[in-house]
Amino acid sequence: MQVNLEFERPEEGPTSGPVTVGWFLTKDKGAILYDPPERLSIRQTSKTHAKSASRCPAVIQMESRYFVVKCPFDLHIGFGRDDKGKAHLINRAGVASAIRSSKISEVMVMVNEAEWRFPDRPTIQLMLPYCFISDETVYLTQLGTFAHYRADPLPGTIFGGRFPVNLWPRPLMWAFEWHDTSKDLILRRGEPLFYCQFEANGPDRPIQLVEAERTEALETYMDKISGAVNYVNQTFSLFKAAESVRPAKLLTPKHRD
Repeated sequence: MQVNLEFERPEEGPTSGPVTVGWFLTKDKGAILYDPPERLSIRQTSKTHAKSASRCPAVIQMESRYFVVKCPFDLHIGFGRDDKGKAHLINRAGVASAIRSSKISEVMVMVNEAEWRFPDRPTIQLMLPYCFISDETVYLTQLGTFAHYRADPLPGTIFGGRFPVNLWPRPLMWAFEWHDTSKDLILRRGEPLFYCQFEANGPDRPIQLVEAERTEALETYMDKISGAVNYVNQTFSLFKAAESVRPAKLLTPKHRD
């Protein structure tokens, strides 16, 4: 008996074809600092040999499903404690810093020490205005830049998360767990900061990423869910409530002249 291992799905209908995911910035202030997310692509690789990894369908398929968000700032940060033992960040670049020391706290914060996952590993958050939305069920997974080589490795690890962007369009942040506080944290503008992977109801459906309009309906919906994390421990428990007040359409692609 011959077994057909290919899974069939309709060629037409609401769950066929590419999945459209919109991205937008939650604020216009300093918008030129934030590059559009772009599809992961390892450029300038050799494709002359038929068996080159650059021509491998599995590699191409994997890369096509990740999108890169680049770092918008140059930062050179150290960790320290004051004379009372309180943890704080140190601007190692000093007067040479691209960001004024008084402004660093607006983009980078240290999580309250009581909320660290490990007592010897400070948690740092880089606040970002990137947000994603879809009108289909789409889960976003935020993860580290495993395909990017750094000559000076980060002194810790990044941890992301996974949530449905169709129900929970919220600004992303870059969260860093500082394992070796004797080494500085150095971030460079333009380098990959993290990757986004999108999952829809069908692992073979490609992702079409478009810039989205911040419509009144989208802004109103985001106001309804904003800040919930400050009042509820398990935010995922609010997904049903969010779905009940969500308009059918929130994604409007931006049209440029």
